[in-house]
Amino acid sequence: MSGGGAPAVPVDALLAGAAVPYTRPGSRSAIAKSPRAGPVWIGELGLEGDEQGDPRVHGGPDKAVHHYPFDHYAAWRAELGELPVLAAPGAFGENVSTRGLDESSVCLGDRYALGGAVLEVSQGRQPCWKLNDRFGVPDMARRVQDTGRTGWYYRVLEPGSARAGDAFRLLERPFADWPLARLMQLLARRVLEPAPLREALELPLVPSWRRVLERRLASSEVEDWGRRIDGPPRD
Repeated sequence: MSGGGAPAVPVDALLAGAAVPYTRPGSRSAIAKSPRAGPVWIGELGLEGDEQGDPRVHGGPDKAVHHYPFDHYAAWRAELGELPVLAAPGAFGENVSTRGLDESSVCLGDRYALGGAVLEVSQGRQPCWKLNDRFGVPDMARRVQDTGRTGWYYRVLEPGSARAGDAFRLLERPFADWPLARLMQLLARRVLEPAPLREALELPLVPSWRRVLERRLASSEVEDWGRRIDGPPRD
């Protein structure tokens, strides 16, 4: 399916940040990102000037660009109050902020034009403990996961430059039956039924997601998310 009928949305902000020491011993993070003015180069590993605190689990070609809908901020303010971190885009470490797209309207494998770059939706975000500390909410990562307001990642198919205000335009939608909300629910609700797992395994999943679903199918057991969600000890 081509994306010719889908309306384009403007990009409100493109954001990047440097990795700095973070809240727990030995940790680093670049979750605090700020808007970039003017043209920003988007290469294979993401926005120029953007960094990751832990390259083992963040960044790389399949997590080059993180998109988080500004549409979700109102719901978070309603739940958490008027936290200063929610006053402007960047609270969730996102590189792209828009209004008009979310996990129910974006599908795995969607290809989008952004300025001179072409991006492909590679996976949803599996939130980690660094959100707990950023928001000062001990179960923030779990809330993000349980609500499905996770955001998602792109790989960069064609590098190019873009700027805030550019149109974010759908070019192609090869898996229209697989909005990210459906796929994320399969993971977050710890589904073990063979039929949906096998159906999802027909998709071009990133290797880490494929391993998770294959293990569930083989073992009929779900994985332990404690370390990702709760993080290492503070002391």
